[in-house]
Amino acid sequence: MNRELLMLVEAISREKNVELDVVLGAVEAALAQATKKLYQGDVDIRVSVDRDSGNYETFRRWLVVPDDAGLQNPEAEELLMDAKDRIADIEVGEYIEESVESVPIGRIGAMAAKQVILQKIRDAEREMLLNDFMSRGERIFTGTVKRMDKGDIIVESGRVEGRLRRSEMIPKENLRSGDRVRAMIMEVDLSLRGAPIILSRSAPEFMVELFRQEVPEIEQGLLEIKSCARDAGSRAKIAVLSHDKRVDPIGTCVGVRGTRVNAVTNELAGERVDIVLWSEDPAQFVIGALAPANVSSIVVDEEKHAMDVVVDEENLAIAIGRGGQNVRLASDLTGWKINIMDAAESAQKQASETDTARKLFMERLDVDEEIADILISEGFNTLEEVAYVPLQEMLEIESFDEDTVNELRARAKDALLTMEIAREESVDQISQDLRDLEGLTPELIAKLAEGGVHTRDDLADLAIDELTDLTGQSEEEAKALIMKAREHWFAGQE
Repeated sequence: MNRELLMLVEAISREKNVELDVVLGAVEAALAQATKKLYQGDVDIRVSVDRDSGNYETFRRWLVVPDDAGLQNPEAEELLMDAKDRIADIEVGEYIEESVESVPIGRIGAMAAKQVILQKIRDAEREMLLNDFMSRGERIFTGTVKRMDKGDIIVESGRVEGRLRRSEMIPKENLRSGDRVRAMIMEVDLSLRGAPIILSRSAPEFMVELFRQEVPEIEQGLLEIKSCARDAGSRAKIAVLSHDKRVDPIGTCVGVRGTRVNAVTNELAGERVDIVLWSEDPAQFVIGALAPANVSSIVVDEEKHAMDVVVDEENLAIAIGRGGQNVRLASDLTGWKINIMDAAESAQKQASETDTARKLFMERLDVDEEIADILISEGFNTLEEVAYVPLQEMLEIESFDEDTVNELRARAKDALLTMEIAREESVDQISQDLRDLEGLTPELIAKLAEGGVHTRDDLADLAIDELTDLTGQSEEEAKALIMKAREHWFAGQE
């Protein structure tokens, strides 16, 4: 039967045009898999086939792992200290092997093994084709729609297949069998049978790559696409930067009579593209990203990574866009949270912030309204700024002499110390069950304490908007935290 095994291997090798060692490797894997079924647990089996005689030996083996790592799989691992009792010079990462009885093949077993071997060879061929395709370094997969698979589209390029999931298609795009398709290669998942290349036509990276192919200056390094935001099938924005002063980044991407941008638009089912000049100045970048709306003024809040953008009534609808599309894309493109408002809303917000700062200074610094307003007019909004800005900056305020400045700074530092002590006392009141809640950081605990939330039930009783106001979290994060706090209410219920 061993001679028959070698004849089978040689026949398969010739038939599939695969090297003999590859087929023998598949045979060894098939025999090892059959042997594993004789044991309880996840054992590790190695089979060695003699290339000349066809005889084969079977070994059970254990991987040597560090003593401090522990045994993750006792059936196939051994601690180093135990392994050294058997083999003195063995090292971590090596194997201890023990010869075991080999599984007999026989005629029926040989035919059964043939199917396993053929499947492994098909897998090897598939992997070889895939590796050959990926070695070309192509970012865009170009092929033909072959079939539908549970809502996904299988695209074929030569003998390699890609999977375009429904969620990665352009909305309202109707692709049919035989259609020519281009899509971005997002990842390769070898666990997927048949079509391991995951594709996307809705990802921002796809638009960036299309521009790279249409605009040679990008490949040459003269231009760079810094970011891209898409509402697939409808509208997109890209931010471009020129590394050569002689090259106009926007005009170059548009092309003569719009040929370049139109080529991208036509590939993406008519998706309209706004090309924006990238800027190191975040405010200038946001102003450009909100085009075609004209911005009246802009206030940057670096701590919250947000901007209040003021536009006049005529530009309000344009800045926001249909369904908030323009401001959403601008926010995605720049990475800043953008709040669009008209002049009246801006004035109201500014008045509210001024009133808050005035009350803070009057209460905590024990000063009158006039002193508080002078501080605000000079750009001071927090106690930290009063306490710790360079002394010379405050001495430049005409209305204050040196004694006044020193007194204000001392009061601010005292107030901050008092507030910190009160905060620590409040945090000390936080119950242990709330402290142990998964997802709570020391910063979040401090914010909850300041808001009077001291127990898990206090947190569970909050509405989502109440928690976001307290902590500054997103709605999704706040919702998840509240649901986690409520879990104990339903414990034991089916």
